[in-house]
Amino acid sequence: MHDKSGFERFVRESTPGLWRQAWALTGNPHDAADLLQETYVKVGTAWRGVDAGGNPVGYARTTMTRLHINGWRSRSRRPESVVAQPPEPPARAGEQERIEDQDVIRRGLATLPPLQRAVVVLTYLEDRPDTEIAAILDCRPATVRSHRSRALAALRIAEAAGDPDPEVRTP
Repeated sequence: MHDKSGFERFVRESTPGLWRQAWALTGNPHDAADLLQETYVKVGTAWRGVDAGGNPVGYARTTMTRLHINGWRSRSRRPESVVAQPPEPPARAGEQERIEDQDVIRRGLATLPPLQRAVVVLTYLEDRPDTEIAAILDCRPATVRSHRSRALAALRIAEAAGDPDPEVRTP
């Protein structure tokens, strides 16, 4: 790393947004922290070129998504570990509905396979176009649309079934 202070500034400024993406991709704070740390290691290793490229946040988001998907592929033979839901901060008046909505979204995303979850996160959380998502996931835009369609259908089915806790579902 040539410009250590530039990288440190980048980490401070990008952490909130990258943390949200990591949590949305992984579904829990422990794996999100690991994914974020691994992302920063990769970005830090290539910092000189990343900084010169002019879009370090975009590079980090792409790196994070690819690390998540590649990690899922390497762990696909191992069962997932069960983790407790993160504690919610005390709700102030008017915030309870927002917290409940976030919890429903978080539980719904947790039911999706990693590629579908990545497409939903990149589409709706990051507001990225299909062509950009396809480049990140190294696939065609039609594949992105297919993953999104299947993910939304799965989320609609879970909602219609009134599944109170989709995370407990047996495969």
